[in-house]
Amino acid sequence: MTDWIQRWKDGETGWHRDTPNTRLVKFIDSLQLRKAGTVFVPLCGKSQDMVYLLEQGYKVIGVELSADAVDAFFKENAIPYTVQKARDFTVYNGQNIRIFCGDYFALDTYHLEVVSAVYDRASLIALPEELRTKYAQHLYDIIPSNCRMLLLTLNYPQAQISGPPFAVDETEVNTLFERFKYQQLECFNDIKNEPKYLHAGVDFIEKATYYLHKK
Repeated sequence: MTDWIQRWKDGETGWHRDTPNTRLVKFIDSLQLRKAGTVFVPLCGKSQDMVYLLEQGYKVIGVELSADAVDAFFKENAIPYTVQKARDFTVYNGQNIRIFCGDYFALDTYHLEVVSAVYDRASLIALPEELRTKYAQHLYDIIPSNCRMLLLTLNYPQAQISGPPFAVDETEVNTLFERFKYQQLECFNDIKNEPKYLHAGVDFIEKATYYLHKK
């Protein structure tokens, strides 16, 4: 995963968007968040989705390996923050937001005990196949019971273009999150809005949204 640190240093962050994800906006109510509820955003980068969550009145906990990404998030959004060292992480604290800078797999239940929802836009699909199982298992272990999750994935013919982001289909989601209750909320082919894949001759690119619930 150290490759991601170098990508941030080199500015190779094609996955980053300057506006909130439309699927988050569309399906946020499925998380059934209470006022001031806390949302966990794994591998958060400097996502504007976190700003959107804050603007809706929610609190955010993120984890990100790249200090460059975390620094950029707070500075670009003019959010005052403090920094402290805590166990395996450098912790950035702003109003209603805390980002743990360090290894996702070093998180434990202590870090996420107040979380009531998870939002994964680009975490699972950023990982190669051999890490996705470990990622899903660890997530189940560290989030509280009754936690709800919004998962966004991409699926396309992996043989036609290399990742990341990697292709993840519904069968894999069902397998990875078998201990969760899950429902596919939406799935559609959006190749016309993905010039990188269109120009590469990829047959399709499906964008799917899932609701997951830790039993």
